[in-house]
Amino acid sequence: MSRPARSTALRPQGGQTGESRTIPARTVSPPHRPSIATSEGLLARLPALLPALLLAALPHVVQAQSREADQALEDLIPDAALDDPKAWANDTDAAKVPVPDPKMLLSPDAIAPLTGIPAITLAWPDATELPPITPLAPDADIGAAAEQAKAAGDALATDTDPGSGRGIGQIPDASLFPVSPQLTLAFPPEADILPEREAVTERFGMLAALRKFGNEEDNLAQLTRRARQDTDLLQQVLKVYGYYDAEVFQSTTGYTAPAEGSGPAPTIDLRKVGVRFDVRPGPRYTFSRISLGDIASARDAAVLTRAFALAPGDPVNSDRIVAERDHLITALGEGGHAFAQVGVPDLSIDHAQRTGELAVPVTSGGQYVIGQVRSSLPDYLSARHLSRLARFRPGDTFRKSRIDDLRQAILATGLVSSVTVTPREAAPAADQKPGVADIDVTLAKAPQRTIAGLIGYSSGEGVRVEASWENRNMFPPEGLVRFRGVVGTREQLAGATYRRNNFFGRDQVLTADLYAQTRRTNAYNARTLSFSTTFEKQTTLIFQKAWVWSTGIELLATSELPAAAGSARTTYFIGALPLRGAYDGSNDLLDPKRGARVSLRFSPEISVQNGTRSSYVRVQFDASAYQPVSRRVVLAERMRLGTIPGTSVSGIAPSRRLYAGGGASVRGFAYQAVGPRDALGNPSGGRSLSEFSLEARVKTGLMSGAVSVVPFVDAGTVGTTASPTINGLKIGMGLGVRYQTSFGPIRIDLGTPLNPAKGDSRIGVYVSLGQAF
Repeated sequence: MSRPARSTALRPQGGQTGESRTIPARTVSPPHRPSIATSEGLLARLPALLPALLLAALPHVVQAQSREADQALEDLIPDAALDDPKAWANDTDAAKVPVPDPKMLLSPDAIAPLTGIPAITLAWPDATELPPITPLAPDADIGAAAEQAKAAGDALATDTDPGSGRGIGQIPDASLFPVSPQLTLAFPPEADILPEREAVTERFGMLAALRKFGNEEDNLAQLTRRARQDTDLLQQVLKVYGYYDAEVFQSTTGYTAPAEGSGPAPTIDLRKVGVRFDVRPGPRYTFSRISLGDIASARDAAVLTRAFALAPGDPVNSDRIVAERDHLITALGEGGHAFAQVGVPDLSIDHAQRTGELAVPVTSGGQYVIGQVRSSLPDYLSARHLSRLARFRPGDTFRKSRIDDLRQAILATGLVSSVTVTPREAAPAADQKPGVADIDVTLAKAPQRTIAGLIGYSSGEGVRVEASWENRNMFPPEGLVRFRGVVGTREQLAGATYRRNNFFGRDQVLTADLYAQTRRTNAYNARTLSFSTTFEKQTTLIFQKAWVWSTGIELLATSELPAAAGSARTTYFIGALPLRGAYDGSNDLLDPKRGARVSLRFSPEISVQNGTRSSYVRVQFDASAYQPVSRRVVLAERMRLGTIPGTSVSGIAPSRRLYAGGGASVRGFAYQAVGPRDALGNPSGGRSLSEFSLEARVKTGLMSGAVSVVPFVDAGTVGTTASPTINGLKIGMGLGVRYQTSFGPIRIDLGTPLNPAKGDSRIGVYVSLGQAF
């Protein structure tokens, strides 16, 4: 009994979700029997050899015959032939005919000349002039119609070739799953026959050549080719889920092939042609054996085996093989196996038994703990500083996720163009003792110096141009120095900043800032000299954190002139201890689509002006929330409450008071235009603040989805008492546009006040980077 044919399949590493994950099989066929070839020479000699062959074969034939045979056989072969075959053969009439001498047949005298045949004379071809041949031009319409008819007959007719997988016919009462308006999959009505029918439909729809056809550029020949491609594709998709004996039947609607000899085929409107594939999946193959290399000898074999959640008896599924291999790699990397290797899975299919054998080459190695971090550029980024960035310490169990995290943290410094973090064995692993793996960090420097510029505009603040120069590693490691300047219609500034990133811990920043500024607003004109230092735990675009905090000291001297007529310029000396804590539960720092944010600022301050000292506290509470209403619409809300208890408005410098209005506040109103005003209508600021905003962020689909429109409504008020209020609430509304870039959305908002005061502009324009909140 011969063994069943087996096919072995190799699964390539990786693969996208949408790819067909079948494993191309190589089939080993059984050996063929040798064939006998008959030459032309043997055929030519057969008449001459026939008597001899009969003589040689006759004894063997007659030995199997009885002398008491029937009369027909007795007449053909008499008993005399059995007694003496040779004598019987020589006594026949054919044996008595004399055989001519071959030499006489070839003699010239034996050949008589032919007479009576007239002479034929042919002219030499070069001397003959033939008329030119004019090819017949086929009628274009008839040719095209014939070609279409032939293509239709080849492709759209039922294919009944044995083994082709087509010709099973449409399934009665089939469950239909449309892929497109003109493409449908039909499955048996019993859902348990193919539980993955939805997944098969989705994957086939992503890859099918027929999912888009019927436009003006398509023709029947293209439909033919695509239909055949999709038949094979569907069978490959079914193999992904373990159905290796699936049959697919292709049929069409909206088209009838023309009869033979019926003339030109009618014009075909491919938009009315539908294609249906009926699928009978057949039995589903299961795993008969699964091998995972040397995992059984590992100390944590049970954990690793559970990570590869496939067992004998489970259905063969290529996607599951890839996914469980990834799970196994993760389990090895997180379980201390610093040098584990996992090869490409090998799946062997037995079609006779309808099973598959899976072998995943695994070399687990030993388990390791982390040793020391080594830097390839110790004078640029030292090993000590890199250890501060790491979320592990020497002696911790090796975890690959922590190694990847360190690599991202180093890239986030902006000081390197590339970084490689690899373990290196410092001490081998023993039977019961883990080994030690040092972490080698190979760095390539990035440019340290940057020149940057920023241009902005908003109603009430005018144009603002900012430029800066910085060296991000002037004082290694990560000691940044920045010089900046601002030139605008209402602001001029010159300043210097020193910042130490990752100061005594990851994402902890120490900042010292010194600047001189002149600023003119609708509320005041101030000339300020300020020095501040801040120590904070910050969030970044790469590592967005849920909780952040900051603390610091602020010292400033400011000479300010209120906008009110007749006011005198006053000099204030202010000292503050600003504190801030915040929670960020949103999903994105610049463009949140879900979640919430809450922050609280608390700054005790002392102000001295003209010998008079005032003590007060500036408090501000901010909250925002984001809800996705649909795939294209996000609803965003914001609330801000502020208060300054402890002194009157006159005891607070105009630049330290609370204001509302502008692009980050109540849009539609100018900067600082919401709140109390003096006799001339100029903003005077207050001690309490209330703001509310609501906007819908709607994706338009324009420019590949990069453009969104944002209708919004804002409201706010400022009071002279310390208690937030809604008295005198100002409301603005408008429409914004967002253009999504790789570094965040660019915002352009146009707003108008619904209840403007005298002198308020009817339109406010605001341009910035990032969402309004």
